Amino acid sequence: MAATFYSFDPGMVREHVPAVWAVAAPEAVLEARRRAVDTALRAVLGERVDDPGLAEAADIARRLAEAADTSGRPLAAANAALDWPAEPHLVLWQAATVLREHRGDGHVAALLTAGLDPVEALVSFAAVGAAPVEVFASRGWSEQAWADAVERLVARGWLKPDGTATETAEAGRASLERVTDELAAGPYRAVGAEALGRLATLAAPVTMAVVGTGMLPMRSTLGLGRQ
Repeated sequence: MAATFYSFDPGMVREHVPAVWAVAAPEAVLEARRRAVDTALRAVLGERVDDPGLAEAADIARRLAEAADTSGRPLAAANAALDWPAEPHLVLWQAATVLREHRGDGHVAALLTAGLDPVEALVSFAAVGAAPVEVFASRGWSEQAWADAVERLVARGWLKPDGTATETAEAGRASLERVTDELAAGPYRAVGAEALGRLATLAAPVTMAVVGTGMLPMRSTLGLGRQ
């Protein structure tokens, strides 16, 4: 289980899994997640949950998700194995979840190929400005583990002695993103540019409605604040 969650401290994972299943069974957690997403999206979208355009977007998104090869991608495979909901807004959300995890699993493969261990992956990402160091505390690594990773990356030429990124780190992280994008490209190529353009048009109001709530964090371990 710990190996699946690459950037998390294995001790943190072992502490909570499988102990978490004593609190609630996996099926109960999945159902609670579905209800929470349903309630949140209905509150944000209002009458748009019944918009034919949303149903069309959901159909395209589901085609994308079903075209994703989940071989060697455990988190994508786990989400892809779930039953599809009936409601279009939940189909769209589930498809996005599968595709997100498909990309994330590919990103882990890219990190491994680049020779970055879990802590080095976070340290280098923080160094190139993805998010402040404190944002990555949720991954559970100790200050010593972080400092050791900084030392290794300094020796590798990725960081300066003060912990800031070198040109090598900037180029290395950019290469990682390109590799990740390429590993994630399969389903998008399968569905085609015309359908993707249609999905982008149809999903834009949904995306902007969610962003407009202000609930999404500006700083996260995904580096979204850089966009």
